[in-house]
Amino acid sequence: MSSTVSFSDLGLPAPILKALGELGHDVPTPIQAQAIPLLMEGRDLIGQAQTGTGKTAAFALPLLARLEGNGRAPQVLVLTPTRELALQVCGAFQDYGKYLEGVRTLAVYGGQGYDSQLRGLKRGAQIVVGTPGRILDHLNRGALKLDGLRTLILDEGDEMLRMGFIEDIEKIFGAAPEDCRKALFSATMPNPIRRIAHAHLREPAEVRIASRTMTVEKTDQRYFLLRQEQKPEALIRLLEVEEYEGALVFARTKAGTLEIADHLQKAGLSVTALNGDMNQASRESAVERLRNGELKIVVATDVAARGLDVERIGLVVNYDIPQDPDPYVHRIGRTGRAGRQGKAFLFVTSAERRYLRAVEQATGQTIAPARIPSASELERKRAERFRERIGSLRAGQSLDFYREFVERLQQEMNLSAAELAPVLLYLAQGEQPLQVAKSSLDAPPAPRPVAKAAVAARREPERGAGKNLRPKKDASPRPVPGARFSRYRLEVGKRHHVNVGDIVGAIVNEGAIEGKSIGHIRLFDDFSTVELPEGMPKDVFHHLKKVYVRQRRLNLSLING
Repeated sequence: MSSTVSFSDLGLPAPILKALGELGHDVPTPIQAQAIPLLMEGRDLIGQAQTGTGKTAAFALPLLARLEGNGRAPQVLVLTPTRELALQVCGAFQDYGKYLEGVRTLAVYGGQGYDSQLRGLKRGAQIVVGTPGRILDHLNRGALKLDGLRTLILDEGDEMLRMGFIEDIEKIFGAAPEDCRKALFSATMPNPIRRIAHAHLREPAEVRIASRTMTVEKTDQRYFLLRQEQKPEALIRLLEVEEYEGALVFARTKAGTLEIADHLQKAGLSVTALNGDMNQASRESAVERLRNGELKIVVATDVAARGLDVERIGLVVNYDIPQDPDPYVHRIGRTGRAGRQGKAFLFVTSAERRYLRAVEQATGQTIAPARIPSASELERKRAERFRERIGSLRAGQSLDFYREFVERLQQEMNLSAAELAPVLLYLAQGEQPLQVAKSSLDAPPAPRPVAKAAVAARREPERGAGKNLRPKKDASPRPVPGARFSRYRLEVGKRHHVNVGDIVGAIVNEGAIEGKSIGHIRLFDDFSTVELPEGMPKDVFHHLKKVYVRQRRLNLSLING
């Protein structure tokens, strides 16, 4: 299909085209241009394309276009490997279908309470997106019925395989009606995934998008692994310590631009938000102020930053990682202009590492990890700027009035210059205190993740663990050089019908711990054990204690010895 095809050429209804226009989507990506017409025809489909090529829209748009009436029974079921992806896909359906009448979507995933999900299923939703374990739970309870299901989508198939969900997926595919259309999307096509396709898809069309490589020259790229709540403080530290003339900070939403800009303003930084709600005059004023140096930082969405070309931009910060590599390349292409080297920073949470891998694959470059400047580094930078201000004032300002005022204060308050100076300094520091409090950003780095191959060899569940609770000798963990684990007990076991995939999925979704960092898992009758990286943060530990698997609370506890 021609690369010049537009969404309006694909037979999508007007309400969907209107939503796409507002979202700034004009031209379909290759996977979208090829997959949408096939799914509009009702074909089964195998789609192979790397993460971040627009696979979600490739199936969401045609399925929205093919919805029948305003019925309450599920017509579309999408399986995703993680909670984050389930929420993202559900949000995409809502965004694309905002002008379609009566469309209801529901995300269901492990770790969230059953009550709200059961209420949502009872109310009815034409589109259900969820993780395999929780979808299977609802099917077994009878809360989710697939009698009227018209399309079943498996998203991120290779990630499903890596997380141990294949058995659950087989059961869900087997529960779908015979006339249900099915599509499978995956970055790679390992044999178990291809076997599912051959067993359950009928004469599927195949769309394969070759991996792309995009080069980004003259840009120093680095990423920072952070928790979501650490991002605001991390951004302030970077913007204060780094050297640049102008900076562009990218947020995913309009509300995000306002929130981030407000946070930076309160920290004393020169900043404004740039988003689609601004009128043209305000936008042009903000860009001109950035261009002439009156403004140093702009926080923008991808759509609002279109056409923004300011040579002074030397730093781009991806506060929210884009889920498609193309916007990333466009974002960081706005720095390093006029032959100068630019800097591009990327904030990544544990759950978003797959997007980082997609960006690296697409650009053909490895992005180096980095650390956020420490509290002491920020203190030194603020002290340096304060000294410069003192020198500038002394050279260019008459200070006779203030000198006399200080002398009068000393006499009236009976204070020496050494006693008065720290008080005046404290008052003069303003919104950027010279003494910076330490935070979680100053904590020692987390343990490095274990190599994939080593962990895969350690993750096989113990077979035949009897009631005497003594594992077989050959099931003991194999030593991995450099890996340091702590062993935990989970209050869920074989008689609760739990499997390894359930445990991996719950920990990945709820603990923001990568699957490849999970060590040996052993299943016993009434409980299980799992090896997790040493030094788990307390907040993650307490959260995992409350997570449910197969309707039972994990109640995680550390095993000593």
